[in-house]
Amino acid sequence: MLSVFLTVTTRGFLTGNNLSNLVRQTAINGVVALGMTLVIIAGGIDLSVGSVVGFAGILAALLMKNGVPVAIAVLVSIAISFLIGIINGFMVHDGRIPPFIATLGSMAIVRGAIMLISNARMIAGLPKPFLDFAQTTVLGMPSLFLVWFLLVLFAIFLTQKTPFGRNVYTMGSSIEVARLSGINIRFTTYMIYGLSGLMAGIAGILMTSRLANGIPTGGQGYEMDAIASCVIGGASLSGAEGTILGTVMGAIIIATLRNGGNLLGIDPFILQIANGVIIVAAVYIDQYRKAHQK
Repeated sequence: MLSVFLTVTTRGFLTGNNLSNLVRQTAINGVVALGMTLVIIAGGIDLSVGSVVGFAGILAALLMKNGVPVAIAVLVSIAISFLIGIINGFMVHDGRIPPFIATLGSMAIVRGAIMLISNARMIAGLPKPFLDFAQTTVLGMPSLFLVWFLLVLFAIFLTQKTPFGRNVYTMGSSIEVARLSGINIRFTTYMIYGLSGLMAGIAGILMTSRLANGIPTGGQGYEMDAIASCVIGGASLSGAEGTILGTVMGAIIIATLRNGGNLLGIDPFILQIANGVIIVAAVYIDQYRKAHQK
C-alpha cells in the first residue's frame, strides 16, 4: 500500500537507481535490527548499536588505511564489536545494571572512542576491493542485500530451531522461570548482547563500504531505526514476543517511509519526529492490547 502511494505521488520511487539505494540502506539497518530483535525478545534493550556501527566502520577504515589486509581489518572490527556486546551482557547480568542504563553508557563510551581514534575526521582512500563490494550485484541483487538475506536465514534458524532461541523467549517471559528451567542465564545474556554487537559490527562494515569512507558520525540514530523495525514488526518491549520476519517487514517499512519522505521533499527532522511517534504508538498499542487480554 505504501509502495503504491509513493509510486503514484513521486516520479523517482520506481526508478532502478532509487530502488537499488533503498535496498542497500534497508539491508544495513536491517542487519542491526536482527540483533536488536534478540535483545528485545529477551526483555532487554540495546542503545549502543548505533555507536557500534560507527565504531566498526571507523576501526576497519583505520586498519585498512594503515596497510592491514581487508579481510583481517573486517574480522578484527567485527570481533571487537562482538566483545562490546559481551561487555554489555556482563554489565546487565553480573553488574545488575538495567539494560537501558548499561547500553546508554556504552553508547556514549563507544561514540567517544570513535572520535578519539579518528580525531573526529573522515577516513578516505580505502582499498578498491573493499569499496567495490557495496556496489556489486549477485544474480541481479545488491551484495549488501544478500548479506542481509543470509543473516536473516541464520537468525530465523537460531530463534526457531535451536535451544538457544527457545531460551531467549523463556527469559523474556520470566527470568525466574528460565532459571528454574535450568537455563544458563549468564551465558544466554552474554550471547544475546554479543550477537547484537556482532550484527552492529557487520552493519558498520557494510555502511563503510557503501559510503566509501570511514565516517566518525556514522551509525547515529541507527538504534532508533532498529527499535522501530522491531516494534512495528510485532516485537514487544515487555519481552517474549517478536519474530525475525516481523522485524524484516518493519525494517522495510521504516526504510520506505524515509525514502518516500525524501522523494516528497519532507523535512528530514519531521521524518525523525515521525519515527519517534511510530515507536511510541506501536508500544502503546502493544500495552493496550495486553491490558485488555487480562
